[in-house]
Amino acid sequence: MLTALLAGFHMRDVIIIGGGPAGLGAAIIAAGAGLDTLVVERRTGVIDKACGEGLMPAAVEMLEALSVRPSPSFPFRGIRYVHGHQSADGHFRRGVGLGVRRTVLHAALMQRAQDMGIEIRTQTVRDIAQTSDLVTVDGETARFALAADGLQSPIRRRLGLVAPARRRERLGLRRHFAIAPWSDYVEVHWADQAEAYVTPVAHDLVGVAMLFYRDAHRAIPDTFRDLIGLFPSLRDRLPRHPCTSQRGAGPFEQRVSQPMTGRILLIGDAAGYLDPLTGEGVRLGLESARAAVECILQGRPEAYPQALRRASRRYWSMTGGLLWLRDRKVLRDRLVPALRRAPWMFDLILSRLAEA
Repeated sequence: MLTALLAGFHMRDVIIIGGGPAGLGAAIIAAGAGLDTLVVERRTGVIDKACGEGLMPAAVEMLEALSVRPSPSFPFRGIRYVHGHQSADGHFRRGVGLGVRRTVLHAALMQRAQDMGIEIRTQTVRDIAQTSDLVTVDGETARFALAADGLQSPIRRRLGLVAPARRRERLGLRRHFAIAPWSDYVEVHWADQAEAYVTPVAHDLVGVAMLFYRDAHRAIPDTFRDLIGLFPSLRDRLPRHPCTSQRGAGPFEQRVSQPMTGRILLIGDAAGYLDPLTGEGVRLGLESARAAVECILQGRPEAYPQALRRASRRYWSMTGGLLWLRDRKVLRDRLVPALRRAPWMFDLILSRLAEA
């Protein structure tokens, strides 16, 4: 009887819940290491998401290592801070960044996963349970599960791993404009109430993402149009009408009490996130995916929290520092003039932030 039951039993090595960049990146890494991998994602097809769409050089290198080459795209060589009529340029010392539509990135990751024969199943996860030896996801068993179900992660909440935020709620909105990029930089325009991130994503398209505090814009019916008005020079440069619909995201700050419980590991935004203003979301998601898979391969899943801290320490410290500066008007107003006088300082900051 037992032999008959076991004959129809198949245990995978890992089930990945969530088919965004972190989940698909984890699947590609895991399958490449020989692990039997299943991805479950509730949405079908290519998934869009409100984000700045600028990949820093470290993220570009990581995608290249996975043989993921999104196209069309637009290379950029640094970051330009703009405040009023002044600007300062910072350059990457090694490598280039890549502006790419989120849909294009997701399609490239999906294609790579499919080329590797990774099963991607469309389903909403309704039941997840674990023992000391295995995890069960809607009746499918595996040695481990990776939760890559995004910023608002239902799995994180279901497992009781949510920790309270410590800052005011920040939100983001993004739209695209049909216009040729006017520079090979990602531009960050600063205002008292918001920042605007302008990313070239194709030869005839730029994306504009707005980051702002929720409590500063509660009663505005068309927030994106109102926010773009905070940047007159940028508003006047863009076509009057965007060519894509408005997409929003947030609140961004999501903390976890711990990034795993038993055999279930959180990766990507589900493992904790602070803010997108440093543009490291994809890099961080891929780093967490790589750390989780390596710990599984080593037979030391309990080492994952420490590995994740190492991979994300730079992101949390630099993002926290920029948020601190962002909330201090006197210092923020001096930022662009200071970086303009000392461009080497800007280059150094970018080398710490953006390179592998």
